[in-house]
Amino acid sequence: MRVGIIGTGYAARSRAEALRKDGQVEIVAVVGRSPERSATFAAEFGAVAYFDWSSLFREQRLDLVFVSTINRDHGAIARAALEAGIHTVVEYPLALSLAEARSLVQLAAERRLLLHVEHIELLSGVHLLLRRELEGLGKLFAVRYITLTATHPAPDRWTYQPELFGFPLMGAVSRIHRLVDLLGKVERVSCQLRYDGPDLPQRYSSCYCTAQLSFANGLLAVLTYGKGDSLWCSQRLLEFHGQRGGLLINGEEAMLLRPGSAHPLETGSRHGLFEQDTRMVLDHLRHGSPLYVDTEKMLHALAVAEAAERSAQTQQVVRVEV
Repeated sequence: MRVGIIGTGYAARSRAEALRKDGQVEIVAVVGRSPERSATFAAEFGAVAYFDWSSLFREQRLDLVFVSTINRDHGAIARAALEAGIHTVVEYPLALSLAEARSLVQLAAERRLLLHVEHIELLSGVHLLLRRELEGLGKLFAVRYITLTATHPAPDRWTYQPELFGFPLMGAVSRIHRLVDLLGKVERVSCQLRYDGPDLPQRYSSCYCTAQLSFANGLLAVLTYGKGDSLWCSQRLLEFHGQRGGLLINGEEAMLLRPGSAHPLETGSRHGLFEQDTRMVLDHLRHGSPLYVDTEKMLHALAVAEAAERSAQTQQVVRVEV
């Protein structure tokens, strides 16, 4: 199987290391935004370095490509790969617009090609714990999900550039996707966003985005995502409150809450998830083994993120497109 990798960051390296362990895969080419990093990365894995993904598709015969580069380019690269007849794996988000994502899903179906969007949060020990324990809480009443990353100074990376990263809850759509997978469809969104920094609007040094999600089943969830040098406390917090108990996940620690008691739970490891995803993709292509991402849930998460962006722009409650 001839494979190309677009990107040279953490996800791309995790993919390459997983592929190298497979005796039936050849990493043919690597594409990066930095010529130096691309050349070094390609040499390490015995591949050819490219600096333009369109040249890669013209010059190489590929069976599979992994798209692990800036969010803005995901949709365009995936479209070019599918049109070239290449099975395609994309790190989330599939695209920065719902319309583009739906179009790509349709194109893959028409060409009978794999289009897999990585959502490794669904493979994590935390998510498996949630699936196992939530039913025992009874009817859920409220949910709070907070991801804050304090960085001093703010890094000079593409993830702090709105044009390249996208709206915060679109670029970080895995948070929405986790809730959709566990709790079902969202009907309405109310969202606020604040950027800070001397280089706005091209680049921010801090962002803080908070959204209230109203689910079809009546549940309310507050989702907060922030990062940068105006934040002074990093936090990864998940709270589920139900009629019979609660579940608190704070970083790597989980606690099941009952009247008068609290029971610690094991969350498992966060390591090796890209490798697991990569193996599942290879097994799917070779043997038809099932993958773990539901396409409709993935698209619905993008629809929620798009509604959140419109709400932040208009300061109104926005209904999620069905």
